[in-house]
Amino acid sequence: MNLRDYIKIVPDWPKQGVQFKDITPLMDNGEAFRYATDQIVKYAREKEIDLVVGPEARGFIVGCPVAYSLGVGFAPVRKEGKLPRETIKVQYGLEYGKDVLTIHKDAVKPGQRVLITDDLLATGGTIDATIKLVEQLGGVVAGIAFLIELNYLNGRANLDGYDILTLIPYD
Repeated sequence: MNLRDYIKIVPDWPKQGVQFKDITPLMDNGEAFRYATDQIVKYAREKEIDLVVGPEARGFIVGCPVAYSLGVGFAPVRKEGKLPRETIKVQYGLEYGKDVLTIHKDAVKPGQRVLITDDLLATGGTIDATIKLVEQLGGVVAGIAFLIELNYLNGRANLDGYDILTLIPYD
């Protein structure tokens, strides 16, 4: 299945010059969404994953059905102030400033093999911050899976040393 057929390019959104990759047509199509999920599940099984972790909000969309299919848990990574129990946090850089991501302090057990999921790899900043959270809790990042990768932003370079699956690359 050509998953690229289910991605809608939205010009000049959210700002002039950006060619936004909209995954909602893929999610709207049960067969395409199942196929994409199954590809990530196959990858995760090879990595012997114990837990799936994903940053809000599209990391939830990608990761939750993968966790369900694997029969493992899902741990959300959220912006500061959004998780109700004790958390750890990491600050990371954005194009115009900084932000903070958090995870529950007990979300990842030491030695757990973790798959990190998200919809898109751009510069890698959000996923690098997510990796730091997982590793601070003693988890082992066994793999990282994306629906889309924007190769021209070279985000993979910021994730050097980690195994990455991308279903739809854009050059």
